Amino acid sequence: MPRKIAIMGAMPEEIAPLLEKLDHVTTCVYASNTYYEGTYKGKEVVVAYSKIGKVFATLTATVLIEKFGCDLLLFSGVAGAISEELAIGDLIIADGLCQHDLDITAFGHPHGYVPEGEVCIPTDVTLRNIAKEVAKEKCLTLKEGVIATGDQFVANSERKEWIGRTFNAHALEMEGASVAVVCSSLNVPFFIMRAISDSADMDAGFDFDAFLESSAKVSADFVISMVEKIEV
Repeated sequence: MPRKIAIMGAMPEEIAPLLEKLDHVTTCVYASNTYYEGTYKGKEVVVAYSKIGKVFATLTATVLIEKFGCDLLLFSGVAGAISEELAIGDLIIADGLCQHDLDITAFGHPHGYVPEGEVCIPTDVTLRNIAKEVAKEKCLTLKEGVIATGDQFVANSERKEWIGRTFNAHALEMEGASVAVVCSSLNVPFFIMRAISDSADMDAGFDFDAFLESSAKVSADFVISMVEKIEV
């Protein structure tokens, strides 16, 4: 049976350019969210935005896998930089994801430890290699590292430094690690890519809305090129 590919974003702006690339799109409202089923060059794709945060991301990823039968998941969106090597507009793919706000250290576990699990969940190597092929073809620089997730918009520099130090993390966002927990638990290969939307030396005049629109187009083009290369 052919594989069905799930593509997620956190916000509607992040999936809008993707929907323009699909054929035969139909919608299904389920669990207070809209899911878009379509095809791309004959491959079955289901697209959804989760809304912001770990709970919604967990719910959406689970629905894509359990209700729509997706057996591979790609996520793209934006993130804040921790590493000084990341600048606004850079693309980073996660080789692992952790939850910086998960704290059961009182029971002797390290920060971010998932009960009966692990601190950092690795992403699928095959999908990362496909992404590197796409980046090479498009002459894009693709960075790779740990992405930290939490239900907090972290603007405090001391907190950012602590997350970077504690988890060896390069970037911050609010959904990825929860998607990782779902996919890892259900044995579904997954991939997470983020465009850096803020950095340590950020320009005060930065227009986030304009960046979100432009980065969503770049990410959509990148992800759909990955879909083209994925063997089904």
